[in-house]
Amino acid sequence: MKAVRLLILLIPLSAAAASEEKLDRAPIDARDAVSIQRGARVFVNYCLSCHGAEAMRYNRLEDLGLTEQQIKDNLMFATDKVGDTMTVAMRRGDARTWFGVAPPDLSVIARARGADWLYTYLRSFYREDSRETGWNNLTFPNVAMPHALYELQGQQVLKQAEQEGEPGASTLVLETPGKLSPHDYDKLTADLVNYLVFMSEPARETRIRIGYAVLIFLGVLFVPVYLLKKDYWKDVH
Repeated sequence: MKAVRLLILLIPLSAAAASEEKLDRAPIDARDAVSIQRGARVFVNYCLSCHGAEAMRYNRLEDLGLTEQQIKDNLMFATDKVGDTMTVAMRRGDARTWFGVAPPDLSVIARARGADWLYTYLRSFYREDSRETGWNNLTFPNVAMPHALYELQGQQVLKQAEQEGEPGASTLVLETPGKLSPHDYDKLTADLVNYLVFMSEPARETRIRIGYAVLIFLGVLFVPVYLLKKDYWKDVH
């Protein structure tokens, strides 16, 4: 009876796992500063016009090896102060009118969604003329966001595969090529995701280095503390 009850409890979990969209592994490296710099350029050119990042300041990009002047010359289009946050000029009311919902702030989107989800999502847009924006997304069905990178990727369409005479899984087919090849678009998307991961926690690598240093220090300190403890209690029986 207990086994039956356990099986009943696990059925919803297995069904949810089966219905979950398969995600592609994001080929990113949090230590690749050049990739993150390229991703920052994509972000400010294609994302920042609608999405803000109010928890991220431009001068945090100096952690990637950029100078203040490089940031001002190449990545700042909405403000003149390098200490300002990455806010968007579009008003939320206008966004609701145009898209039906205000675009979310992307400061911590990588921590909320995960790098693999973002990488898959940005490559899963397809044309659907019945939608108000003309676009839909296989990873996020009925998303309100249009495909901001369609000129680079091109236009994909959704095809229904057939398996032994019955409808199979849906697949995306590139119908109209974009300015980039599929390989180059995937690389650009990976750079953008790499930047979004960095933006969600700019001090991550510093935190990890400090954490390792603390663990090594505690490991070294353990030896004299243990010897001191043995010497202190050696006469106690």
